[in-house]
Amino acid sequence: MFKKILIANRGEIACRVIKTARKMGIATVAVYSDADRNALHVRMADEAVRIGPPPANQSYIVIDNVMEAIRATGAEAVHPGYGFLSENRRFAEALEQAGVAFIGPPSPAIEAMGDKITSKKIAAEAGVSTVPGYMGLIADADEAVTISQKIGYPVMIKASAGGGGKGMRIAWNDREAREGFQSSKNEAAASFGDDRIFIEKFVTQPRHIEIQVLADSHGTCVYLHERECSIQRRNQKVVEEAPSPFLDEATRRAMGEQACALAKAVGYTSAGTVEFIVDGARNFYFLEMNTRLQVEHPVTELITGIDLVEQMIRIAAGERLPFRQEDLRINGWAMESRLYAEDPYRNFLPSIGRLVRYRPPEEAASELAVVRNDTGVYEGGEISMFYDPMIAKLCTWAPTRGAAIEGMRGALDAFEVEGIGHNLPFLSAVMDHPKFAAGQMTTAFIAEEWPEGFQGVTLPEAELRRVAAAAAAMFRVAEIRRTRISGTMGNHERRVGSDWVVSLQGAEFPVTIAADRAGSTVTFEDGAVCRVASDWTPGQPLARLDIDGAPLARLMPQKQPPDTSRFLLCPMPGLVVKVDVAEGDTVEEGQALCTVEAMKMENILRAERRAVVRKINAGPGASLAVDDVIMEFD
Repeated sequence: MFKKILIANRGEIACRVIKTARKMGIATVAVYSDADRNALHVRMADEAVRIGPPPANQSYIVIDNVMEAIRATGAEAVHPGYGFLSENRRFAEALEQAGVAFIGPPSPAIEAMGDKITSKKIAAEAGVSTVPGYMGLIADADEAVTISQKIGYPVMIKASAGGGGKGMRIAWNDREAREGFQSSKNEAAASFGDDRIFIEKFVTQPRHIEIQVLADSHGTCVYLHERECSIQRRNQKVVEEAPSPFLDEATRRAMGEQACALAKAVGYTSAGTVEFIVDGARNFYFLEMNTRLQVEHPVTELITGIDLVEQMIRIAAGERLPFRQEDLRINGWAMESRLYAEDPYRNFLPSIGRLVRYRPPEEAASELAVVRNDTGVYEGGEISMFYDPMIAKLCTWAPTRGAAIEGMRGALDAFEVEGIGHNLPFLSAVMDHPKFAAGQMTTAFIAEEWPEGFQGVTLPEAELRRVAAAAAAMFRVAEIRRTRISGTMGNHERRVGSDWVVSLQGAEFPVTIAADRAGSTVTFEDGAVCRVASDWTPGQPLARLDIDGAPLARLMPQKQPPDTSRFLLCPMPGLVVKVDVAEGDTVEEGQALCTVEAMKMENILRAERRAVVRKINAGPGASLAVDDVIMEFD
C-alpha cells in the first residue's frame, strides 16, 4: 500500500480524499494556488505545496507544476478528484512515465471515454444503447445550424471533452443553435483546452440516471446500482439520490450490465460512472462515461456501505475487489443537496465573498438516520471567483425515501450560512415540492416548476398563520429583552404590550399574545389559537419552534425585486467577453446584448424588452462586480 499520496485538486473533494487516506494510514500532500493558501484542504493535509496563481490554467491544470510538487514531496500516487486534471490523458501518461501511480483508470480508457464522440462510437460497438446525433467534427456555427435542422430540434450542443455542465447548450431553433455553438466552443476551450463540439438529439421528458462502476486490474467489474440526478439547472446537478425512484429491477440490471460491458470494452479500472438519459417508458440511452469519481458519489456510499475512494486507492495499488456483483445490495435511501455560492433569486448566478457565518448541521450516523456534510470551506473563509461555486454537499440517509427527504428538510433548516448568496432556500423548496416527494421529476423540473425564476416560497393561509404566530412570539421575547436592557423611562416602567399586527406575504394578522414560562398562546382576530414553544433567545441566528406541538422549519419570505428596467446590470462577478450592440442601437426583446464569463461559465445577457441603447459602460475585458451597470437604455 502507498505511504504518501498527493491530491491534485482543491475544495471539498480534496478534503474528502484526505479523510479516507488518513483512515487508511496514508500521508497526504495538498497543492494550492495563491487564492487557496488558507483553504481547508491545505490545513488538513500533512504537507502542502504552492503550484501557482489563482486562475486554474496557471495552477491546478498545469501538469508541470503538479509534477514538480510530486517530485518535491516524494508522493507515490496521485488522486485527481474530479474536474481539473482528473480526465486528462496527458497527466495520467506523465505520472506513468514518472513511475507514480494514478488513482484512476489507464490513460487509453481516459482518452477513449473522455472524448464524447469517440465514446459514443465505442459504446455502440459494445452494445450500449445510444442517442441519435452527429458525431463528426463541426466546423462553424452555420454547419451547426444545418446539422441541428437535420437531427430535428430540440438538440443538445456539447463539448467533446466536456463535463460538469461546461460547454453544453440546448437549442430549440436556429438562433439558439448558432449562439449555443459559439458559447459551447468558447467554454470548452477555456475549461478543457479543447473546443471540439458535437450535436445530438435532446430527449424530451428525460431523467438523468447514472450507474456507478468499480473495476480492478484482475478482470472484475461490478456496478453499485444507480443514482438519480434529474434535478438540474443549466445542466449542472443540484440534488441527487440513490437509488432512483423511477427504475424497476429489470431496467436497473440492464443498465448496470451495459455499463460494465462498456468498462470492459475499454480496459477500464478504478471507479467510473456511466451516465444515461432515460425516457418515460424506461428506454435508456448512453450519455457519457465519466472516468473519475463523481461529485455525487456519497449517496452511493451511503446505500452500499462501500468507501469508493478507498477502493480507488486499493485498485491503484493492485489489489482485487473484495466483493462480487451478488454481494452488492441496496440498503435504504440517500439524498444529496449541493450547497452552492449562488443566488437563487438571481437565476442561480454565482456569488463570492467571505463566509461570515458557516455552521453546517451536526454530522451523525445511526441505524435509522445519517447526516453527512462533505465540505471544503470554513467560517471566515473566502469564496473565490476563480473556481466552481459549490461549497458543500449535504447528504442524508434513512431506511425509506420519505424518511431521507424528511431528514434532508431538517438538515437544511439547521444549516446556517451568511455573507454570500446561497441556494439553501431553493434546496428546501425542492424537498417540500409535491412532485419531488412523489418522485415525479425530469431534468426540466426546475424550468417547469419555476419558469419565471425562483422567488421564494408562497405559503398557504394555514401555514402563514403558523409563521405569524411564531414571529409574534419571537418578537415579544425580543421586546422584553430590549425593555430590560433599557430599564425605566423617568418614573414609568416600560412594559411590553400584548396586541400586535404581523405582516406576512402581503397579508396582515392582528394577534394577541399571552405568555407564560412554557411558551406563548397567540390568538388571532377570528378566535383561532396557536400555542408556540421555543427555547430561542434574542441573538441566536437559528430558531427552532413548535407550533401546537409540531416543529416549524425556517421559511424564506418572498423578495421584491427592484425596478432595473432602464439598466443592464451585471448579475454576477465576472469578466465581459464581448458586447453585441452599440450605443444608439434599437434592441428587441430576447436579443443578445453581451456575454459575461463567471466561474468558468459564459452567460449571454439579453434584452428584456424593446429599447434604445443610450450608453455602454463596460467593454470586453472589463471586470465587473454584482449590479455594476453594463449599459443604459432610453
